[in-house]
Formats: sequence, C-alpha cells, structure tokens
Amino acid sequence: MTITNEQSKALPVRSLGGLEVSALGFGAMVLSPGVYGEIDDARAERALLAAVDAGATLIDTSDGYGADGHNERLIGKALGGRRDEVVIATKFGFRLPEGVEPHPFPVGYAFGELAVNADPKHVRGYAEASLRELGTDRIDLYYPHFPDPQVPLEDTVGAVADLIEAGLVRHLGLSNVTAEQLRAAHAVHPVAAVQTEWSMWRHVDEELLAAAHELGVGIVAWSPLGAGFLTGKVDKVEDGDFRQHMPRFDAANHQANNDRFAPVRGIAEELGITPAQLALAWLLHQDEHVVPIPGSRTPAHIRENLAAAHVRLSPDVRDRLSAVLAETEVSGGTLL
Repeated sequence: MTITNEQSKALPVRSLGGLEVSALGFGAMVLSPGVYGEIDDARAERALLAAVDAGATLIDTSDGYGADGHNERLIGKALGGRRDEVVIATKFGFRLPEGVEPHPFPVGYAFGELAVNADPKHVRGYAEASLRELGTDRIDLYYPHFPDPQVPLEDTVGAVADLIEAGLVRHLGLSNVTAEQLRAAHAVHPVAAVQTEWSMWRHVDEELLAAAHELGVGIVAWSPLGAGFLTGKVDKVEDGDFRQHMPRFDAANHQANNDRFAPVRGIAEELGITPAQLALAWLLHQDEHVVPIPGSRTPAHIRENLAAAHVRLSPDVRDRLSAVLAETEVSGGTLL
C-alpha cells in the first residue's frame, strides 16, 4: 500500500463521548525503557513527533509508564510547543507516593498482580503530579488505570468529577472495567471513553461494548496489535522486554500462535497491506466508536500503522477474516 502525503496527515475523526480525536491514536507506553527493551529519549521523541506529524491527535500515557513519571515527562518535553494539536489522555493509580498503601490487583502477567491505589483522597495529588510532568494546565482525558479492589469505583469517579469542575481535567475515562462498573461510574459522572484490550487475538467483552453503546461512551482499544504480535515481525522477546511476562510470548505459545495466525497474514499479503494495517483496519471496521492506540518506536512503522485508517475492507474480506478468527484459538491465556 502506498502512503500518500494526504493520507499521512489527514486522519478521519471519531468521537469519544463528544471528544473528537483521530480514528487511530498513539499509545506512548512503548517509549519508556523497560517496556520493549531499552530506548533513549531522543529516539522516543522522534517517534512521538512522527505520530503527531502523521495525524495522530490522541496521545495515551499513564503515570505508571516508565520509572518515576518518565513517559509523561517525555511527552511534556516533546510536545511542549504543540500542546494544542493533541488530546492528552493519561491514567493514574500506579505511581504511588511514599506512604501510600498498594492494593493488589490480579492480572494474567507472569508476576500475577499489580499494585494500585485509587483512593479519592489521593486523586488530586496524582493529577497535579501528572500536570507537572506533562507541562500542561489540563488533562484532556483522565482514567483510573485499574479499578481499585479496595475502593468503590464511584468514589474514585467522584474525585475525578471534582477535578473536572476545577478545570484540571476535561473528560472522564475508565480503563479495564466491566459493564457493571461502567454503568455505576456513568451514573456519578458522564464517561467519555472506556479503555479495554481489543484486537484480533483478544475479543472485546460484548456486555461492556453494549453498555458503552447504550451510554454513548467511546471505546479506546489498547494493545490493538497484540503487543506487537499481529505485526508479524516479533520473532522472540529479548531481555528487558515486558512481554517476557506475557505467557502468550513464551517460546511454545509464540510458535503456536504464529502458526495459527498465518492465514491472517496471508490475507494481508493478498490485499497488499501489512499485517499490522490489516489488524488495525479490521478493528476500525468493528465499531464506529472504537479508537485503537497502537504504539511503535519506528517512524516508518508509525506512519504505516496510521495509514490503516484509510484502508477499506470489503464485506467479503471481513467475512473471510471473521471465519478465520472464529477458528483461531490463542495460546497463553489473557492479561486480565
């Protein structure tokens, strides 16, 4: 597929509960060391600017990406002069100040659990720290990263609503929640977007999707390329790569998954697009309110990924993909 200058800059726009963003955003987690191996800030900044130059307006980060606020700080530095060109979404509850009690949240990573704290008494402090790191006066979309198992989600949402009233936050988001949790939170304050894992190798929770539709909430799809697997370019994960904690990437599961997704890569080859472009285009065709946030460290790959917003899949191709994916069992469990 040839990427034209027009395609590289003018991405279609989608709505997240009234917040307009590019149809494909950019997941910035990959730009911090310790995620997909080592990376320096100069390379990370080039990647981030390539995404913005290619038309991505939704930049997704978290206070817990990288050590001591690294990811937010990188974004603030790189986009300092271009703040009004982007919608900055960040998440809270992972970067716990000294003395804040960690609350274990079970996950499917090899280490078994994450530590969070979304007690409302800490939320303003989290937001103020993120605002400092990002070098901005407002957060466009603010999510509790995971629901705190020891704190009612409605209480956490109430604290974010206070930040919205104060003008520090523009829109409320939720991340990694159930349909029931979404409904409960939305009753406290309107939710603009719910972030959930969704890709060719992770089915969306249909009840969550139905609740989002009913409430007018947008969907932000994290890991839309299956942590890079769906690009077809991941042979193995090296030391320092976070994917070592993902059972789907251990040697046996990885090989089995590669074999099972070969027909999908074959369809991409027939269409003259990359496997990553097919995975992203497929996801965009699933729902008009979904905004995937692929991440990459390579400007050329970033431009290729974002060009997927212009790929149109015929009904026949979509039917073929549905048939293939319905028969494709992924080895290695899920993360949540």
